[in-house]
Amino acid sequence: MLFIHNDVVDDVLTMDDAIICLERAFGQLVEGTATHRPRCDLYAPSNENQEGYYRWGTMEGYNDGIFAIRMKSDIVTWPTDGEGNRTEEKYCREPGTYCGLVLLFSADTGEPLAFINDGIIQHVRVGAGAGLGAKVLSRKDSETVGMLGSGGMARTFLSAFCCVRNIRKVKVFSPTKANRESYAEEMRLKHNLEVIPVDDPQQVYEDVDIVSSCTDTMTPTIVGDWLQPGQHVTIVNAFEMAQDGLDACDVKIRQGIQGLKILEDAFDDVDGSDGITVKASYGHSPVAFIAGTEEERQRLPERNKSRDIVNVFPSYGDVISGKVEGRTNDQQISFYQNSGMQGLQFSAVGGHVLKICREKGLGREIPQEWFLQDIRD
Repeated sequence: MLFIHNDVVDDVLTMDDAIICLERAFGQLVEGTATHRPRCDLYAPSNENQEGYYRWGTMEGYNDGIFAIRMKSDIVTWPTDGEGNRTEEKYCREPGTYCGLVLLFSADTGEPLAFINDGIIQHVRVGAGAGLGAKVLSRKDSETVGMLGSGGMARTFLSAFCCVRNIRKVKVFSPTKANRESYAEEMRLKHNLEVIPVDDPQQVYEDVDIVSSCTDTMTPTIVGDWLQPGQHVTIVNAFEMAQDGLDACDVKIRQGIQGLKILEDAFDDVDGSDGITVKASYGHSPVAFIAGTEEERQRLPERNKSRDIVNVFPSYGDVISGKVEGRTNDQQISFYQNSGMQGLQFSAVGGHVLKICREKGLGREIPQEWFLQDIRD
């Protein structure tokens, strides 16, 4: 059994390979030979951080003989800036450290195969999903990107776009000037592109082929009136898209199921006593199981109503199976809701990382016996 650190994952996992892995796995889902269980989170009030909540999140998936569960343990807060805009901040133990793990099992023998730090895989698999969306929906001659945000996801999204389209120029906006300038210089050197930091978010939309929002905000970032014919739009979280943005898009496709649909349909409340703890679409959680007094629950963000309008489209699987059409002309504005099927992404990409590590003798061996027992489970 292997423990695979982020440093090793960074060495062996390429964006090209991640896109190939997801393309295969998503196709297997359509064929019925792969499956996944959507993200589900549990919330409990933090006694140490009086403004925050503890959040435990999991998602699972299976393909090609590998089962994966991704687990993360966070203390989460939702600060508000001077203009009333909310973001989500999180940490484990102390600000700046995080705990996210992917555990792989063999579906042939049931045995545990690997523990993997989730940091690199998490960013790459999300970017790879955006890349698949761009491959299927953006114009084939797309060369320019408008990027909202300058963090980790903005980096992997751009890497993915470069894998599926001949990208030559990027414009980037984020509220902090130093961050957007640093991003521009880093991406210029990494991808040999012209990357221009801009002072106004509207400039990001002007004369670009792909508009990408990769922010941690909990308010909309996509402005429908700023979109131009022929553009492809993608986002990293449902908060970034509001109704006016959707109304401007001609083709709307979601990647997959984000949460347990039966609970999402319940919207604010589940009937009966279960409704005390089970909530749909709170914060970034498609489904949330919540503990806490009424006073403690005041720390939580409002329900994310954006999920009501982005979960109703045909899926990526519907497009590749021919059930629905994607883009049919170069004047249409297309939108790809880049979330859903997270567990399947971890089995596909995690399984690939494990295979490469075995071939190259990488990772740290740990005794499998530590995780097996002679008492029936």
